[in-house]
Parts: sequence; C-alpha cells; structure tokens
Amino acid sequence: MLFRDWAASLPAAIDVYPVELPGRGIRIAEPLADRLFPLIKDIAQAIYPYLDRPFAFFGHSLGGLLSFELAHYLDREHNLLPAHLFVSAHRAPQLPDPDPTVHTLSNHDLIGKLRRLEGTPEEILQEPELMQVLLPIIRKDFEVCNTYTYTQHEPLNCPVSAFGGAQDSLVSRNDLKPWAEQTKASFSLYVLPGGHLFMNTSRHLLLSIVSQELLQAIELV
Repeated sequence: MLFRDWAASLPAAIDVYPVELPGRGIRIAEPLADRLFPLIKDIAQAIYPYLDRPFAFFGHSLGGLLSFELAHYLDREHNLLPAHLFVSAHRAPQLPDPDPTVHTLSNHDLIGKLRRLEGTPEEILQEPELMQVLLPIIRKDFEVCNTYTYTQHEPLNCPVSAFGGAQDSLVSRNDLKPWAEQTKASFSLYVLPGGHLFMNTSRHLLLSIVSQELLQAIELV
C-alpha cells in the first residue's frame, strides 16, 4: 500500500486513511471491480462514518478518477465536499481515453505496456508467479478506466490540485491542465521529477506541497 507510511511524513494534524480496493490486501477474497460507479458507492459507504470532520482526497492514477467521482457522489448524495481534492497522474476526466483497449491486451503486451510506463521494477515484471497474481488486478484497473464515461458535472466548489511526473509517458502536462475546468475554487498544477510513479521518486516534495495546501484548506495555518 503506497500510502501507509505517509502519516509519519505529514503534520500531526493530518490523519491518513488509505482505501483498500476489493481483490487486494485484506480484501483479497473479494471479486475485483471492473466498473467505476459501483466502486464509488462501495467506497462512499465505507468512509462515510469518518466524514464528520474536514477531509480531503488524494488519488493517484485510477485513484485520481475515483476521488473525483467520489467527491461528486458525496456532494450529490450527502451534501459533503472535501476540503481539497488532490489528483495525481490521471488526465482530466473530460478528455477522451487515448488508449481505451489496454485491458484487452494479451499478458505479454500488457507487461510490455507496464515496462514502457517504467513504474514496475523489472525484477517484478520478470517473475512469472508474481505477475500471475498482479496482472488480473492491473488488467481490471485498466478496465475500470477504459470503460469510464464522463458525464458533464457542475464544477466542484473545492480547491483542486493536479500532479504529474515530468517523464510520465502516459499523462502529460496538457492532460492535467484541463482539471482546472472541474473546480469553481482555486486550481494548482505541479509537475514533479519522475515518471508515472513520481510519487515515489519525488515523495518528499509531493508531501510538502500536499501538507501546505491541505493545512491552508482546513484553516490550520
């Protein structure tokens, strides 16, 4: 889980609650999701008891899309909004998917796609037994993204920050800029050193920016 150790690097005023999706971790026995909106409802139900205080969402790649639609769902169904929405390494939702059939690739071609993204260590890609476990999860994640259909929304009334990796071959600065259209509040765009998983290579810088913006959003500074 990429976010489990974030709490140690963030101010004490910020608590971190990682969301575990079906089919991994302690939810390994549950079927993997293949569509976005049932997943949104599942997450909303799970986190609702924790939303009695200021909260924010950070989502990377598929998580960015999930966080965006989750914010709209909570606004629509419960009149709740995050204090800040952080989206990372995912194009703005209104942009068309440039590669909508990734989830249909053969295992060989899907591994090639992962290799080009430079986000998965080569020693993992070359471990057949491990990839046998990981590929179905990765394929379903791509399917969730590939089958997503954007519906025109009223822009969110909360600040949005978009992050990208300078060397990310999947998501460019131009893919991130249109996130500005999804908020009535302030928008910030940050391009950090690294590829699609820049959140690992630029972790300290990323968390510094998130901390500053989040504390400002919840008026703790």
